Amino acid sequence: MSYEKVLQATKISIGTKQTEKALKDGTANELIIASDADTKVTAPVVKLAQDVKVPITYVDSMKKLGKASGIEVGASTVVIIR
Repeated sequence: MSYEKVLQATKISIGTKQTEKALKDGTANELIIASDADTKVTAPVVKLAQDVKVPITYVDSMKKLGKASGIEVGASTVVIIR
């Protein structure tokens, strides 16, 4: 289901740095996190999303999340922009 959200989104940011930026500047609508990503990488983004009350959705695969985002490598985090 969440892969479809990423595919249908008109604007997304991929990766933890870009995701963190979108969360901080208030443009994030929903955070998608790959469950198989390293928690050391994703934990700060999850905390930030919780702090700014952005919904978090987990998916099972970095590889599938990357593919749904239109990149050839895995993605640990993707944020859907308003």
